[in-house]
Amino acid sequence: MAATKALEEELLKLLRQSPQGLTDDALAAALPHVKIEERVNAVNMLLASKRLQLLKASNNKLVYKEVAAEEAVKFKGLNTEEMLLYQCIKAAGNTGVWTKDMRIRTNLAQPQITKILKVLESRRIVKSVKNVNNPSRKVYMLYELEPSRELTGGAWYTENQFDSEFINVLREACYSYIQRQKDASLGDIAAFIRSRGFSKVELRIEDIHTIVMTLVYDGRIDEVEPEGEDDNEDHYRPAVLVVPDATALTDVPCGVCPVAGECREGGIISPQTCVYYDKWLEF
Repeated sequence: MAATKALEEELLKLLRQSPQGLTDDALAAALPHVKIEERVNAVNMLLASKRLQLLKASNNKLVYKEVAAEEAVKFKGLNTEEMLLYQCIKAAGNTGVWTKDMRIRTNLAQPQITKILKVLESRRIVKSVKNVNNPSRKVYMLYELEPSRELTGGAWYTENQFDSEFINVLREACYSYIQRQKDASLGDIAAFIRSRGFSKVELRIEDIHTIVMTLVYDGRIDEVEPEGEDDNEDHYRPAVLVVPDATALTDVPCGVCPVAGECREGGIISPQTCVYYDKWLEF
């Protein structure tokens, strides 16, 4: 027993030095003094205690990888099928995998997958996440992972709902800051927004740029090219020529009139008898 334990520790030490994993042939080459029966027995003991994972590498070869002792506790008592489904979910990363793909990749029946997922969720090994682009479809990923922005919608979604109120708050905050500073770089604006703690999730520089550009497109601010060799950021300033919200031309009633197609000179509906047209001309 002591010899087996010593061999197990030796195997774990080898695997610790090779995070990418080792094939059985590599283990045999590293332990030429160990009989094959002893090595196989030690490997099986480590697999049974969940201290080893057997995975398929990119070259389709099977490799052994070490599992940390604290991690192994989570998997204690899980059977082969449960570990197989866990590996499938782990391989999907933070984009997750849905049950149909699990069935294809593991060859497990749907009722069996459903039962295993309940076990893994109850142990907080995996969790389900809704896809903002397809709310009826849940995907599964490791419990400790943060879902990708493709799943959650990123900063612009709260509980899978597009948060237009939050976006408006950010827009006005950015606009007020640019007005006060008269000239602000994207980095300056991002630093200001982060310092005020407007968002519960981390806002990337790309997110701030998206918000600022909506102000540019609305004609509320101007985008200015970098000045000087040491400046590599675009700058933003209050718009020189502010685009009005509405003008006499944009408010012309004909553009939204439901019977504009029937309007003609001398007809029942005509410019001469249109009360809306008269009010617009007065305006």
